[in-house]
Amino acid sequence: MSDTTASDVRGAQAPLDASTAPPLGASEVRDWFALLKPRVLSLVVFTGVIGLLVAPGSLHPILAATAILCITIAAGAAGAINMWFDRDIDAVMHRTRNRPIPAGRIGADAALAYGVMLACLSVFLMGLATNWLAAGILAGSIGYYVFIYTMWLKRRTPQNIVIGGAAGAFPPLIGWVAVTGSIEALPLVLFAMIFMWTPPHFWALSLWAHQDYKRAGVPMLPVVAGARETRRQVLIYTILLVPLTLVPWLMGFNTIVYGAVAAVLGANFLRHAWLVWRDDQDSTGVSLTSDAPARRCFKYSIFYLFILFGALALDRLLLA
Repeated sequence: MSDTTASDVRGAQAPLDASTAPPLGASEVRDWFALLKPRVLSLVVFTGVIGLLVAPGSLHPILAATAILCITIAAGAAGAINMWFDRDIDAVMHRTRNRPIPAGRIGADAALAYGVMLACLSVFLMGLATNWLAAGILAGSIGYYVFIYTMWLKRRTPQNIVIGGAAGAFPPLIGWVAVTGSIEALPLVLFAMIFMWTPPHFWALSLWAHQDYKRAGVPMLPVVAGARETRRQVLIYTILLVPLTLVPWLMGFNTIVYGAVAAVLGANFLRHAWLVWRDDQDSTGVSLTSDAPARRCFKYSIFYLFILFGALALDRLLLA
């Protein structure tokens, strides 16, 4: 006969009662939110909003808000799955070792389930709220980031951020298609602008975070080709980017006001990229100035994209 008492049984069953389960603390909520990569989300959501605002036609405000919410959730879901897959290298990189999974605050399986659930929810809701073409492109953006960039390219080639950068270029296209239900030339130009912006933006960061990538065995360009080649590529891609940002004006989509703003912003981006290239180097291409120009270029690149897309939308909506 078991010597387990009734009180023991009640004690063992108590955790199964949802009413007695402890609520999530503020730190736990922050950890689940951190899995969504909120700092990355700001640019993703902003460019998605711009695509939606400048698209011809209209969308009910509630449906438009739902579309933006879906883009936000999808980007966060991709970030969570990325953190699940990269938990091994995140654990050895100073910049990422305190993320919730490598720090042991959230289990890997739970993070994966969280990301997959949010991804499915975002795609399904986008299809119901807008159209299934927008939902399909949203699903493609998640798949591209997870399977093409995270699982295939990131650990295999120094061109990972060039090819994989397409994942972050989808939001304005998704916003446009959510309104129109079709793919046209202008949103493809916006896609190309972000695609070309990503390498100088990310390589400026990698110039002063290359030791982390080296430690983790990730073949980012500074690790494989050195700082000097990376600086050269930052300048080359910036030179290619700036004329591309003038295309909306040349197409007649925007006025000269946007063209002037894009030209001024682009000239300043070129100045930052030139300073990165001219940064003092020794014979091996290692910076002798703590990569200060690269840090400034990285910060400016974020400001640049916000102002550029903001100007495109304001010019289109107020002055065109």
